[in-house]
Amino acid sequence: MQPISTGLIGYGTAGAFFHAPLIAASGGLHLAAIGSRRREDIQRDFPEARAYDDPRDLVADPSIELVVIATPNESHASLARAALEAGKHVVVDKPFTLEAAEAEALIALAERKGRKLSVFQNRRWDNDFLTVRRLVEDGRLGEVAYYEAHFDRFRPEIKPGWRETEAAGAGLLYDLGSHLIDQALVLFGLPRAITADLARQRAAARADDYFHLVLDYGRRRAVLHASVLVRDPGPRYLVHGDGGSFVKYGIDGQEAALREGRRPGGEGWGEDDPASFGRFTDVDGSVRTIDTLPGRYTAYYEGVAAAIRDNAPVPVNPREARDVIRVIEAAQVSAREKRTVTL
Repeated sequence: MQPISTGLIGYGTAGAFFHAPLIAASGGLHLAAIGSRRREDIQRDFPEARAYDDPRDLVADPSIELVVIATPNESHASLARAALEAGKHVVVDKPFTLEAAEAEALIALAERKGRKLSVFQNRRWDNDFLTVRRLVEDGRLGEVAYYEAHFDRFRPEIKPGWRETEAAGAGLLYDLGSHLIDQALVLFGLPRAITADLARQRAAARADDYFHLVLDYGRRRAVLHASVLVRDPGPRYLVHGDGGSFVKYGIDGQEAALREGRRPGGEGWGEDDPASFGRFTDVDGSVRTIDTLPGRYTAYYEGVAAAIRDNAPVPVNPREARDVIRVIEAAQVSAREKRTVTL
């Protein structure tokens, strides 16, 4: 069967380091075109791909079946709408949209057009999160009472680019928050309430560069935290239940490998350093190491291809991605009004 002709809109960080190499690594997809003015970079990296300066021309290309949108967040909804109206299947980089109402409209449009719509939440396939998810789902931790996930970095200087400006959709909550919220919702579903703290901690910050979210699940609490002023990070995951505790340091290395120009599928891809394997403590106090499952970002586009060709479920349901935006919107209200917001 012919690979699915795929057009990528955007060749910045998300497009060049994540989407393009992962699309190219998928046997079910063919990266046929890229919409970006970075023609020299495209020619160097993917000389066989057609380059379009105007994304509207890519969307209008009748040979393109799947359009992948990896542009600044505020353009996601309009570009996804144009691609769906043109009869294309669509993948949108996270965050899906800036508002849940926009997400609802796109979901309805995709259903009317009979097209597949999904959102790129690649960190569902981080090696550490896959390991946490297995421990939660197989019951080894018992009933989880407390879950804490961090995405901390050390970036005291403001990076150039739209993500750290006052543009709509900029800031850490839409960026890294989309990942942490999605992971929590995969494990536990929507919380009943949210309490959030957002801040600009660097002197020159023009967008939020710190967040701390507390998700209320009744007796369970999920704490999601990110900061760019953490030089010595603590655990990435802490999960406590009536069956024991799991603590995991370190971070999945697939992003770093992609940024270094490595392509998925090589020896050791997605594997964790044994020195970073997590620690499980059972109810009797016995401690043992838990091998980290291999990470596999390629699973996402394999799932997209199967959804288009075989009518399998999309790897990330757009309604789940819409719920991430609902949590972000509630967190913004909570932080602004200094109160807990019920969903």
